[in-house]
Amino acid sequence: MKIGIVCYPVKGGSGVVASELGLALSASGVEVHFFSYALPFRLTGFDANFIFHEVEVTSYPLFKYPPYTLSLAARLAEESKRVGLDIIHVHYAIPHAISGFLAKQILGPDAPKLITTLHGTDITLVGQHPSFYAVTKFSMEVSDALTTVSRYISDRTRESFGITERIEIIPNFVDVTRFKPDQKGCDRAEFASHDEKIIMHMSNYRPVKNADNVIRIFDIVNKRLPSRLILVGDGPEAPNALSLADSLGLKDRVTFLGAQDMVESVLCKADLFLLPSASEAFGLAALEAMACGVPVVGSIVGGLPELVKNGDVGYLEPVGDVGAMARRSLEILTDGELHRKMSKRAREITVKKFTTEKVVGQYKEFYRKVLEDG
Repeated sequence: MKIGIVCYPVKGGSGVVASELGLALSASGVEVHFFSYALPFRLTGFDANFIFHEVEVTSYPLFKYPPYTLSLAARLAEESKRVGLDIIHVHYAIPHAISGFLAKQILGPDAPKLITTLHGTDITLVGQHPSFYAVTKFSMEVSDALTTVSRYISDRTRESFGITERIEIIPNFVDVTRFKPDQKGCDRAEFASHDEKIIMHMSNYRPVKNADNVIRIFDIVNKRLPSRLILVGDGPEAPNALSLADSLGLKDRVTFLGAQDMVESVLCKADLFLLPSASEAFGLAALEAMACGVPVVGSIVGGLPELVKNGDVGYLEPVGDVGAMARRSLEILTDGELHRKMSKRAREITVKKFTTEKVVGQYKEFYRKVLEDG
């Protein structure tokens, strides 16, 4: 089987999942071809079964903006004809599914199947914009198969775009051999003393992540319980969050690590993970924290309730309810038995439902089914 994977190379849930999926497929003997304008950030090391194709965008005076969609379509068609791809699996409808469709039109009857995975913002934000609605709907309708990372996104897709075809729900996943509690080098003393709690947040710091609320929650918790806040990742709202921390007198209690490649070696140090987002298609960062045995406090939003069951591995409260999230955080952090129970349960659920082997197996089975259906 030869699979072409198209994704954005930037740090974020869709890029992580697409990269990890491709790596796992190649490790199992599948020939994987990645297509993007830059090397996806988790594609490290060497594997003879995966090949990266950089999509170069031609600069031409006639175009005000580089025509990436067309360049990607041409590269997909070119490489598919050369190596004989069986499936083009695109992550994000716009513009990737449109590029896949154009590539299929170029190739004709021998074209590979086109599978589109919807990750969230392509449905809830980009696709809802009047300028993109029609083309987003079209891109889904011309795909040979659709998958989503949560039931929430599947339901929203049907409601918003009137999609009647079957949508396969395949969740995000995590490598539990890398993301695990008490791993080598996981020394809490690097960030906090033995009597302090470590609270953590990791995201791409877009406005939807509500990083300012992370600071406000931490401010309330820290006044009751000596704590440290570790911020992982980077993005447009990171400077504002740090400025808020400074204005609240928290400069010495907050550590900003910026973008990190080996996040598993950081997450395992946490006592609690905060994710007070305004929207979450799934909550991959929460899953990676859970794999490390870290309870989660976040928002009742999107696909997050499908992952974080209230009272089981953490708590979810209404979006923007900083006070409630702070109270739940203190409840977990001040009750040793509750924390141990949630930590153990978080790891158990991850190992049972969301391992790389289990979910990548679902993708491989789905690929086979799509090919068999003709």
